[in-house]
Amino acid sequence: MKRQTFNQINITPLTDIFLVLLIIMMVIAPILDQQGLSLAVPEYVEKSSIDKDAKLINVIVSEDNKYLINDNEIVEADLMSTIKDEITQKPDGLLIQASGESSHQSVVRLMDIARNAGVQSISIVEL
Repeated sequence: MKRQTFNQINITPLTDIFLVLLIIMMVIAPILDQQGLSLAVPEYVEKSSIDKDAKLINVIVSEDNKYLINDNEIVEADLMSTIKDEITQKPDGLLIQASGESSHQSVVRLMDIARNAGVQSISIVEL
């Protein structure tokens, strides 16, 4: 008796695997989009309209990415403790006055340190 040979490949299992992978990707894709910062874009406010009576911590980020609080240069390692000390006297928040030449990284780093120090409200003004 002669055995019959198959000349075609059965692609049904391969199709099943591709469909399962497609479903997995469709489930995972929305989860990947949820990462990142949630930011509320503020309206443009003139520098002169900032309330002078507000008890804000003023931090200046200079063009060479140095931090100045009360005209004293603060190294990055001491920012957390300095902001924690200042927030007890000025609880209204933090005002970052950044130079147009300062790096984005230094401003975001200051924002992260301030959030970790317990600051609830952060405003940014360009010098």
